[in-house]
Amino acid sequence: MKKKIKRNLNINVEYLTRVEGHGNIVVNVKEGRLEECRLDIIESPRFFEGILRGRSIFEAQHITSRICGICACGHSLASIQAAEDALGIVPSEQTVKLRQLLLHMEILDSHILHIYLLAAPDLVGAKSFVPLIETHNKVVRRALRMKKTCNDACDTLVGRHVHPIAAIVGGFTKLPRDKDIDAMLDLLGGMIPDMDATVDFISTLRFPEFERDTEYVALVSNDSEYPLLMGDIGSTDGVRMNKKDYKKITNEFIVPHSTAKHTKLSRESYAVGALARFNLNYEKLRPKAKEVAATFGMMPKCVNPYLNTAAQLVESVHCLEDAIAILEGLKNTGIDYREELVVGLNEHGKIPVRAGNGVGAVEVPRGVLFHNYEIDGNGVIVHANCIIPTNQNLNNIEYDMRKLVPEILGKETEKSDEEITLALEMLVRAYDPCISCSTHMLNVRFINK
Repeated sequence: MKKKIKRNLNINVEYLTRVEGHGNIVVNVKEGRLEECRLDIIESPRFFEGILRGRSIFEAQHITSRICGICACGHSLASIQAAEDALGIVPSEQTVKLRQLLLHMEILDSHILHIYLLAAPDLVGAKSFVPLIETHNKVVRRALRMKKTCNDACDTLVGRHVHPIAAIVGGFTKLPRDKDIDAMLDLLGGMIPDMDATVDFISTLRFPEFERDTEYVALVSNDSEYPLLMGDIGSTDGVRMNKKDYKKITNEFIVPHSTAKHTKLSRESYAVGALARFNLNYEKLRPKAKEVAATFGMMPKCVNPYLNTAAQLVESVHCLEDAIAILEGLKNTGIDYREELVVGLNEHGKIPVRAGNGVGAVEVPRGVLFHNYEIDGNGVIVHANCIIPTNQNLNNIEYDMRKLVPEILGKETEKSDEEITLALEMLVRAYDPCISCSTHMLNVRFINK
């Protein structure tokens, strides 16, 4: 038998494509031994926490929605939740339903973006989404049509999707009229055939086979609702904590190769996102979403990170059905327009302000998002902290990479450097990272003169 030569491998992917922001993959194997394997995050820090200090708590949701052009509504909702927690405001049932609807629209929009434009090219063997215009024209048109539907529904509900206007502390400045509800129902109802076609298309594609058992973290609750907007923080390792204890969940720490912090909980790393929510809340998915999961052979606990994209599709089906159900419920009960707010006012006049400390925990497309504000007696923010899903995933991605590379090298059929590079790129892209949002650490070097 021919002896297998211990391989040398040097991978340096600068500016990984089809992810938001800038990240580099660095892998070095010397004589078959993995010496270096990391994901470098090289983005400049954003300073949003600093920007918030000294600003009114009622401005926070408009400022933080600028953190991300993809999850603008999610950041706004987490910010509002933190503000209401600090002020002692309990939103009405109608407000909660409308916020759930808004979150469904954003998750749908973002998942469709990732499934079609970012992940699908890898799965069909294309370098980017652009060649699919020629080879898969109907697929491209479907993707853009579905994204437009989500954007139009968000526009109707909160004025615009990117940087929403109407959602504020206490409720909404403009509530949907009957014609608006009908328009959104028409939009989402018209999206069902495209969603069915999406399931048919993605189910024909083959995801890489790779598994690494890890801890998954997401919102959990005791009711029957698939928890996206509210709940405790739970993990597949049995952890359950109140959102106020988010720092005990995240345990952030700094690594030298990243301007984004890393996190860990019960193990060396944990994962958040669609696959984490699937693993923790599978039973609360709508029946049609469970059928889609069965199409991919998925049951909790699923530990193939590449299947995060499939989990996003499962959630998309759930969110579309649930959004239609919310709208139908609002149409049947009618909207109470007495809850419509002028900014900073409620039906009794000015919203009372007090000193406090509030935490928001909301499931955005890439995982659980934390906002934490401390305010003084005038409602001015004196301290802010935002922990983004992507920076919670970065440590887990690196541990996945460290397991993946030796497994590939150990296979009987030798892979080329290009094939190994692609497998690593696909792994990172499967997490759908939003790198710019995750950068919060500035490395300052003092030079003595």
